[in-house]
Amino acid sequence: MTFTVGVAGITGKFARLVVNNLCKSPQVQIRGFCRNAAKLPSHFRESPRVTIIEGESSDLQTIRSFARGCDVIICCYLGDNELMIEGQKILIDACELENVTRYIASDYCLDFTKLELGQHPAKDPMKHVKAYVDEKTTVQGVHILIGAFMETFWSGYFGIFDPKELKFSFYGSGDEIWESTTYETAAEYVSAVALDKNAVGMQHFLGDRKSIKQIADQFSQVYHVKPKLEHLGSIEDLFSTMHAVFNKDPSNIFAYLALFYQYYCINGQTYLKKYLDNSKYPHVTPVTFRKFFENHHLEELADSYQNAGSQV
Repeated sequence: MTFTVGVAGITGKFARLVVNNLCKSPQVQIRGFCRNAAKLPSHFRESPRVTIIEGESSDLQTIRSFARGCDVIICCYLGDNELMIEGQKILIDACELENVTRYIASDYCLDFTKLELGQHPAKDPMKHVKAYVDEKTTVQGVHILIGAFMETFWSGYFGIFDPKELKFSFYGSGDEIWESTTYETAAEYVSAVALDKNAVGMQHFLGDRKSIKQIADQFSQVYHVKPKLEHLGSIEDLFSTMHAVFNKDPSNIFAYLALFYQYYCINGQTYLKKYLDNSKYPHVTPVTFRKFFENHHLEELADSYQNAGSQV
């Protein structure tokens, strides 16, 4: 008996990883939605198990045709608030109209339910989408939380790791916990949740929980080089800095976004629950920080975000 999974935004790097994992289950058929199917690797486009529907995120009728016949829809949208809020609402409406009973929202982050609107601007769309799907009676929302993507942690934009100086820059004491999951591990859990008809509501998964000091220690053990630790100030200093940058130009999201992520990753407000849902899917082996180091050459770390999913 076949099981049909819809993947909205199928050309994205995370979506490709999800599809790759779904394809490991022979009973799964995939319906993908995107603007330009040419961006999808040819082996997906040419697979008899994958059907691609092209269209705009605002086109309800086209999205209805995409949703038709799906058992569950996974949203992998990544973009501005218009796409992340209105685009997802249209997907949810299509689920309702086409009798798709589960909708996996494009969350994949820290626990945004503990945030107030406006606290972390990039997470406001998730709160709006959760409220919208919660109002539906025939569609159940699924929200998969994974902390911060581990590959993002090493990107130059994030501002934690300097590959040239082999330096970690941090706010706080250095003992604050970072919750993190690789793209691949997150994709494995998303695939498992999609195929689990009983999986609804909030789902908490993590690859690892470590402080910056513990991460630096494991870095030293694997790479046999001790990184510098640069203390930038207290958590309160980070809060002041990020709001000063935000208030200077709220429209320049790239100027302050990484600072907001750093703050809410370590201030304790958005930590996932103590007892995770990892054990529901024992076939998934989460990648820890140490394993991530062992899987990457030192010179590959800074580009791991850019390269995530590129081999799929």
